[in-house]
Amino acid sequence: MRFAEGVRRRWAGSKGTTPHFSLDLAAVETEQLAGLGGSAGAADDVIMSIAGHISPAMLSRDAHVQMTATDTNLIGARDRALILLGFSGAFRRSELVGLVVEDCSFNGDGLTVTLRRSKIDQEGVGRKIGIPFGANPESCPVRNVQAWITAAGITCGPLFRAVDRHGRVQVGRLSGLAVARIVKKLADRTGLDSAKYAGHSLRAGHATSAAIAGATEQSIMNQTGHRSVQMVRRYIRDGSLFRKNSAGKLGL
Repeated sequence: MRFAEGVRRRWAGSKGTTPHFSLDLAAVETEQLAGLGGSAGAADDVIMSIAGHISPAMLSRDAHVQMTATDTNLIGARDRALILLGFSGAFRRSELVGLVVEDCSFNGDGLTVTLRRSKIDQEGVGRKIGIPFGANPESCPVRNVQAWITAAGITCGPLFRAVDRHGRVQVGRLSGLAVARIVKKLADRTGLDSAKYAGHSLRAGHATSAAIAGATEQSIMNQTGHRSVQMVRRYIRDGSLFRKNSAGKLGL
Protein backbone atom coordinates (compact mmCIF):
# COMPACT_ATOMS: atom_id res chain seq x y z
CA MET A 1 0.00 0.00 0.00
CA ARG A 2 1.29 3.46 -0.85
CA PHE A 3 1.26 6.67 1.21
CA ALA A 4 -0.84 9.72 0.33
CA GLU A 5 -2.22 8.56 -3.00
CA GLY A 6 -4.13 11.82 -3.32
CA VAL A 7 -0.93 13.85 -3.26
CA ARG A 8 0.60 11.56 -5.87
CA ARG A 9 -2.40 12.08 -8.18
CA ARG A 10 -2.18 15.86 -7.80
CA TRP A 11 1.47 15.86 -8.84
CA ALA A 12 0.98 13.29 -11.60
CA GLY A 13 -1.83 15.37 -13.02
CA SER A 14 0.04 18.66 -13.06
CA LYS A 15 0.52 20.22 -16.48
CA GLY A 16 3.87 20.45 -18.18
CA THR A 17 7.04 18.55 -17.59
CA THR A 18 10.10 19.42 -15.55
CA PRO A 19 13.46 18.72 -17.19
CA HIS A 20 15.90 16.56 -15.24
CA PHE A 21 19.56 17.46 -15.59
CA SER A 22 20.85 14.16 -14.27
CA LEU A 23 23.93 12.00 -14.60
CA ASP A 24 23.25 8.44 -15.73
CA LEU A 25 24.86 6.48 -12.92
CA ALA A 26 24.17 3.02 -14.32
CA ALA A 27 27.84 2.41 -14.99
CA VAL A 28 29.08 4.29 -11.93
CA GLU A 29 27.67 2.33 -8.99
CA THR A 30 28.66 3.04 -5.43
CA GLU A 31 30.24 -0.39 -5.15
CA GLN A 32 32.71 0.58 -7.87
CA LEU A 33 33.43 3.91 -6.23
CA ALA A 34 34.16 2.15 -2.95
CA GLY A 35 37.14 0.54 -4.67
CA LEU A 36 38.74 3.99 -4.77
CA GLY A 37 39.32 3.70 -1.04
CA GLY A 38 37.52 6.95 -0.20
CA SER A 39 34.68 7.86 2.11
CA ALA A 40 31.07 8.28 1.06
CA GLY A 41 31.75 12.01 0.74
CA ALA A 42 34.71 11.27 -1.51
CA ALA A 43 32.54 9.03 -3.65
CA ASP A 44 30.09 11.89 -4.12
CA ASP A 45 32.98 14.07 -5.27
CA VAL A 46 33.97 11.46 -7.86
CA ILE A 47 30.40 11.42 -9.18
CA MET A 48 30.42 15.21 -9.48
CA SER A 49 33.78 15.26 -11.24
CA ILE A 50 32.49 12.75 -13.78
CA ALA A 51 29.26 14.72 -14.16
CA GLY A 52 31.02 17.95 -15.08
CA HIS A 53 28.32 20.60 -15.33
CA ILE A 54 25.50 18.06 -15.08
CA SER A 55 24.34 17.02 -11.61
CA PRO A 56 22.10 14.09 -10.65
CA ALA A 57 19.41 16.40 -9.27
CA MET A 58 16.10 15.39 -7.74
CA LEU A 59 13.79 18.37 -8.22
CA SER A 60 10.99 19.37 -5.84
CA ARG A 61 8.36 17.61 -7.91
CA ASP A 62 10.44 14.41 -7.90
CA ALA A 63 10.78 14.58 -4.12
CA HIS A 64 7.01 14.91 -3.70
CA VAL A 65 6.32 12.00 -6.02
CA GLN A 66 8.93 9.79 -4.36
CA MET A 67 7.55 10.64 -0.93
CA THR A 68 4.10 9.45 -1.95
CA ALA A 69 5.55 6.14 -3.18
CA THR A 70 6.76 5.11 0.26
CA ASP A 71 5.08 2.34 2.24
CA THR A 72 2.72 2.94 5.17
CA ASN A 73 4.83 0.86 7.57
CA LEU A 74 7.87 1.77 9.66
CA ILE A 75 10.21 1.49 6.67
CA GLY A 76 8.04 4.01 4.86
CA ALA A 77 8.16 6.41 7.80
CA ARG A 78 11.95 6.22 7.78
CA ASP A 79 12.19 6.66 4.02
CA ARG A 80 9.93 9.73 4.05
CA ALA A 81 11.97 11.32 6.82
CA LEU A 82 15.24 10.53 5.06
CA ILE A 83 14.15 11.83 1.64
CA LEU A 84 12.58 15.02 2.98
CA LEU A 85 15.34 15.84 5.46
CA GLY A 86 18.05 15.09 2.92
CA PHE A 87 16.36 17.26 0.32
CA SER A 88 15.45 20.22 2.54
CA GLY A 89 18.81 20.21 4.34
CA ALA A 90 20.87 19.64 1.18
CA PHE A 91 22.81 16.95 3.02
CA ARG A 92 25.47 14.69 1.60
CA ARG A 93 24.54 11.05 2.11
CA SER A 94 27.48 10.65 4.51
CA GLU A 95 26.11 13.56 6.56
CA LEU A 96 22.61 12.09 6.64
CA VAL A 97 23.70 8.70 7.93
CA GLY A 98 26.10 10.34 10.37
CA LEU A 99 23.31 12.17 12.20
CA VAL A 100 22.24 11.11 15.67
CA VAL A 101 18.98 11.94 17.42
CA GLU A 102 20.84 14.31 19.72
CA ASP A 103 21.74 16.42 16.66
CA CYS A 104 18.06 17.30 16.16
CA SER A 105 16.48 20.15 18.12
CA PHE A 106 12.80 20.86 17.46
CA ASN A 107 11.48 24.35 18.09
CA GLY A 108 8.71 26.73 17.10
CA ASP A 109 10.35 27.54 13.77
CA GLY A 110 11.05 23.96 12.75
CA LEU A 111 14.13 21.79 13.24
CA THR A 112 17.73 22.76 13.91
CA VAL A 113 20.21 20.10 12.82
CA THR A 114 23.72 20.27 14.22
CA LEU A 115 26.11 18.87 11.65
CA ARG A 116 29.11 17.94 13.78
CA ARG A 117 31.44 16.92 10.98
CA SER A 118 31.37 16.95 7.19
CA LYS A 119 33.68 16.58 4.20
CA ILE A 120 34.65 20.24 4.36
CA ASP A 121 34.85 20.30 8.17
CA GLN A 122 37.34 17.61 9.03
CA GLU A 123 38.22 19.34 12.32
CA GLY A 124 34.68 18.87 13.59
CA VAL A 125 33.90 22.55 14.22
CA GLY A 126 30.33 21.85 13.13
CA ARG A 127 27.54 24.07 11.86
CA LYS A 128 23.80 24.42 12.41
CA ILE A 129 21.28 23.97 9.61
CA GLY A 130 17.71 25.24 9.86
CA ILE A 131 14.84 23.16 8.50
CA PRO A 132 11.60 25.19 8.53
CA PHE A 133 8.16 23.65 8.78
CA GLY A 134 6.70 22.77 5.37
CA ALA A 135 3.43 24.27 4.16
CA ASN A 136 2.04 20.79 3.49
CA PRO A 137 1.99 18.50 6.57
CA GLU A 138 2.36 15.41 4.37
CA SER A 139 5.61 16.64 2.85
CA CYS A 140 6.89 18.63 5.83
CA PRO A 141 10.42 17.46 6.67
CA VAL A 142 10.11 18.51 10.32
CA ARG A 143 6.88 16.61 10.95
CA ASN A 144 8.13 13.55 9.09
CA VAL A 145 11.38 13.39 11.08
CA GLN A 146 9.35 13.71 14.29
CA ALA A 147 7.00 10.96 13.11
CA TRP A 148 9.92 8.61 12.34
CA ILE A 149 11.60 9.19 15.71
CA THR A 150 8.32 8.57 17.54
CA ALA A 151 7.34 5.51 15.52
CA ALA A 152 10.82 4.00 15.80
CA GLY A 153 10.92 4.63 19.54
CA ILE A 154 14.47 5.95 19.45
CA THR A 155 15.69 8.54 21.93
CA CYS A 156 19.40 8.62 21.23
CA GLY A 157 22.00 7.28 18.83
CA PRO A 158 21.82 6.99 15.04
CA LEU A 159 18.88 8.82 13.50
CA PHE A 160 18.46 6.67 10.40
CA ARG A 161 18.60 2.92 10.97
CA ALA A 162 17.78 -0.31 9.24
CA VAL A 163 14.39 -1.91 9.86
CA ASP A 164 14.11 -5.69 9.47
CA ARG A 165 11.23 -7.49 7.76
CA HIS A 166 9.48 -7.92 11.11
CA GLY A 167 9.46 -4.17 11.71
CA ARG A 168 12.22 -4.20 14.29
CA VAL A 169 14.45 -1.13 14.32
CA GLN A 170 18.13 -2.05 14.38
CA VAL A 171 20.79 -0.48 16.58
CA GLY A 172 23.29 0.53 13.89
CA ARG A 173 23.07 3.39 11.43
CA LEU A 174 22.29 3.11 7.71
CA SER A 175 25.18 3.19 5.27
CA GLY A 176 25.67 5.73 2.50
CA LEU A 177 24.97 2.96 0.03
CA ALA A 178 21.60 2.34 1.71
CA VAL A 179 20.64 5.98 1.10
CA ALA A 180 21.38 5.57 -2.61
CA ARG A 181 19.34 2.36 -2.70
CA ILE A 182 16.34 4.05 -1.05
CA VAL A 183 16.44 6.93 -3.54
CA LYS A 184 16.70 4.50 -6.45
CA LYS A 185 13.94 2.25 -5.04
CA LEU A 186 11.48 5.13 -4.80
CA ALA A 187 12.45 6.49 -8.21
CA ASP A 188 11.77 3.08 -9.72
CA ARG A 189 8.39 2.82 -7.99
CA THR A 190 7.25 6.12 -9.49
CA GLY A 191 8.34 5.29 -13.02
CA LEU A 192 11.42 7.51 -12.97
CA ASP A 193 14.70 6.26 -14.39
CA SER A 194 16.44 5.03 -11.23
CA ALA A 195 19.79 5.04 -13.07
CA LYS A 196 19.63 8.84 -13.00
CA TYR A 197 19.29 9.08 -9.23
CA ALA A 198 21.66 8.45 -6.35
CA GLY A 199 22.30 9.58 -2.79
CA HIS A 200 23.72 12.88 -4.06
CA SER A 201 20.48 13.64 -5.90
CA LEU A 202 18.92 15.05 -2.72
CA ARG A 203 21.68 17.62 -2.24
CA ALA A 204 21.94 18.54 -5.91
CA GLY A 205 18.17 18.76 -6.17
CA HIS A 206 17.90 21.20 -3.29
CA ALA A 207 20.30 23.62 -4.95
CA THR A 208 18.68 23.36 -8.38
CA SER A 209 15.10 23.58 -7.05
CA ALA A 210 16.00 26.55 -4.84
CA ALA A 211 17.49 28.31 -7.87
CA ILE A 212 14.32 27.63 -9.87
CA ALA A 213 12.31 29.19 -7.04
CA GLY A 214 14.49 32.31 -7.11
CA ALA A 215 16.71 31.72 -4.06
CA THR A 216 19.92 33.72 -4.03
CA GLU A 217 23.36 32.20 -4.43
CA GLN A 218 24.24 33.08 -0.86
CA SER A 219 21.11 31.53 0.65
CA ILE A 220 21.76 28.30 -1.28
CA MET A 221 25.37 28.24 -0.11
CA ASN A 222 24.27 28.87 3.49
CA GLN A 223 22.17 25.70 3.37
CA THR A 224 24.48 23.46 1.35
CA GLY A 225 27.67 24.60 3.05
CA HIS A 226 29.43 24.99 -0.29
CA ARG A 227 32.55 27.12 -0.15
CA SER A 228 32.91 27.27 -3.91
CA VAL A 229 30.61 29.64 -5.78
CA GLN A 230 31.58 27.85 -9.00
CA MET A 231 30.17 24.55 -7.74
CA VAL A 232 26.87 26.09 -6.67
CA ARG A 233 26.57 27.89 -10.00
CA ARG A 234 26.48 24.54 -11.77
CA TYR A 235 23.16 23.88 -10.05
CA ILE A 236 21.92 27.44 -10.47
CA ARG A 237 22.57 27.35 -14.23
CA ASP A 238 20.39 24.24 -14.46
CA GLY A 239 17.68 25.91 -12.39
CA SER A 240 17.78 29.10 -14.45
CA LEU A 241 17.54 27.47 -17.89
CA PHE A 242 13.78 28.04 -18.04
CA ARG A 243 13.26 30.71 -15.36
CA LYS A 244 15.58 33.18 -17.12
CA ASN A 245 15.08 32.22 -20.72
CA SER A 246 14.81 34.79 -23.50
CA ALA A 247 12.89 32.32 -25.67
CA GLY A 248 9.93 32.74 -23.33
CA LYS A 249 9.70 36.38 -24.40
CA LEU A 250 9.26 35.60 -28.12
CA GLY A 251 5.50 35.26 -28.02
CA LEU A 252 5.49 31.82 -29.61
